[in-house]
Amino acid sequence: MQDHATEVTAAGIARLAGVGRAAVSNWRRRHADFPKPVGGTETSPSFALAEVEAWLREQGKLAEVPLRERVWQQLAGHPEGPVTALVHVGCVLLLIQERPPVWLEVGAGSDERLAALLPAALDQVLTPRFGAGAARDRRVHAVNPSPHAHSTPAVHTPAGPALLLSAPLLRGAAELAAELGARQTFEFLLGRHLDANPRQYTLTPAELARLMADLAGPARTVLDPACGTGALLRAVDTRPEQELYAQDSAPDLAALTALRLALHSRAAVRAAAGDTLRADAHPGLRADAVLCHPPFNERNWGHDELAYDPRWEYGFPARTESELAWVQHALARLTDGGTAVLLMPPAAASRRSGRRIRADLLRRGALRAVVALPVGAAPPYNIPLHVWVLRRPDRTPAAPEVLLADTGRFATEGRGGPDWQAMRDAVLDAWRSFERTGTLDERPGLARSVPVIALLDDDVDLAPARHLPPPAAADGAEQLTAVRERLGATLRLTADLTPPAAEPGRPARWPLTTIGELARGGALELRTGGNGGHARVPVLTDHDVLAAAAPSGTLPESDEEAVLTEPGDVVVPVLGGGSVARVVDDMTGGAALGRNLVLLRPDPTALDPWFLAGFLRGTANNRQASSYASTATRLDVRRLQLPRLPLDEQRRYGTRFRALDEFERALRHASRLGDQLVRGMYDGLTDGTVTPG
Repeated sequence: MQDHATEVTAAGIARLAGVGRAAVSNWRRRHADFPKPVGGTETSPSFALAEVEAWLREQGKLAEVPLRERVWQQLAGHPEGPVTALVHVGCVLLLIQERPPVWLEVGAGSDERLAALLPAALDQVLTPRFGAGAARDRRVHAVNPSPHAHSTPAVHTPAGPALLLSAPLLRGAAELAAELGARQTFEFLLGRHLDANPRQYTLTPAELARLMADLAGPARTVLDPACGTGALLRAVDTRPEQELYAQDSAPDLAALTALRLALHSRAAVRAAAGDTLRADAHPGLRADAVLCHPPFNERNWGHDELAYDPRWEYGFPARTESELAWVQHALARLTDGGTAVLLMPPAAASRRSGRRIRADLLRRGALRAVVALPVGAAPPYNIPLHVWVLRRPDRTPAAPEVLLADTGRFATEGRGGPDWQAMRDAVLDAWRSFERTGTLDERPGLARSVPVIALLDDDVDLAPARHLPPPAAADGAEQLTAVRERLGATLRLTADLTPPAAEPGRPARWPLTTIGELARGGALELRTGGNGGHARVPVLTDHDVLAAAAPSGTLPESDEEAVLTEPGDVVVPVLGGGSVARVVDDMTGGAALGRNLVLLRPDPTALDPWFLAGFLRGTANNRQASSYASTATRLDVRRLQLPRLPLDEQRRYGTRFRALDEFERALRHASRLGDQLVRGMYDGLTDGTVTPG
């Protein structure tokens, strides 16, 4: 039963064996003893993982399944779904982390014995960490003697039958924890699950979570009422005496957050499942800080049921203003003088339906700052979201000014988001200066403090861009002149690099080989991009390769070994159907290889890298090596072909391919400079920094 409990798709088999999906299809056709499907559909069958493992070993196609991959495939193919499997794994990893001898005792013997003994062992850990018996802050009792009377913990001890299905996975996770550590193992598996299901979750980027936690400042009790996967609470600098409160409408997410936080720190974790606005699990809580990334544009948030709710101190939110309901919920859960930091859509700062609530937040001193983020800082990535900083008014007089900041200048072209470090330094410096004195001298184009009275007009528009003057010399005449000179120099370089007239030739009849054959013969090494590595190592993404840009990606926290690029490597994107290959240079070398990329490391005594990259870009070559799904095109790099040529002849072709690459880069640079010049001229003429003459 356990052998067949975990199923794996053809894509998973390809990952296990390090081959393309086409190879798996060939094996199914050519080998009568290939494992038969045990589930899935006719077009997307699934197979028993244990049978696949055994077959691959018998065929000599796999010496040993990597432990990480085996555990991941067990989790992804769990019959109750990967989220349930993650919860089971998280419970066991917490037991391993806190009481390793108990796990060793329980884990000895058969799977049936494990499933029978494990619930009682888990109770010893889960009840103290998540149950109602943990210590509470005295300030909570002052408001409500039993703030958790109507809530249940997010994590429940799994029953024996469910654990029996998970037994092989739990043993594998324990083995992986012996290598990586319990926390790192959970982060690795959770990260893989989130990456594999990007449309199911709205994630808060780690850098943004850190910025929001820093804006909130040190706090003993912290609440996230829409916790998702726990990124915001995880960004808090925790101590054993702290208490972390969380709630989410999705029970699975609440459980994952609770386990993630418990594995991450010794702080008390109080997580619950339920609709926060309709059924608050922490009604008596008065926290020092609230961090929240609420759901945006929710119409069904409880408008009809909650008309007389005492949380609406600043006005009853309109049906279209769910975000202002979350703002007031956060303020209601703060202690006097406590700070709330919320991620907000930009429309919440200017919609007319919310102007009365915004005005009251300003008049009573609850809203302290609005920070406009750059485009690409957080999902949805196509709009510049805002961060609101609020403070529950105490007995001190309301502050007469509000901090407004616009960090759009820190946007970058890559997918890795803005220049987080520069943006974080600028925002925190402005906020701390404003917090100390209650005012801030104008920082052109970045930040200023605005008198509350100046914002209390008919619109009460809090969008920072509407109240900040442009930078003193953002796109002035001098800078535009410099851009124009750079554009002229680039255009002249482009003309010099223009390829000479093509000479006619006959179709070549070279003997051909494939990348797969070259890899088997040792002429090159083939590696695929993954999900792991060190968070500080820049990641070369498929977008970077397509745009010929610098590495812009980031990695989730994981101890998984990253594939690092070296000068002379050739990197090929496998999705999208484009004919692209990039030779890694000194500036890109050392970056981690991102997902959906294949790295080819040629032996310099056998292959010239520019010759290799040039022939890989051939349209016909890519067409014959591509396969098509309903919504995407995938390239099987092993099927790409190369002519068999002597090294000297390869270098002749390589020189020409390298010249074409330089010409292409010059064209891209000229295009960017041209866009910058045109945009700057429009801005300069319209704001008066450039005259028509």
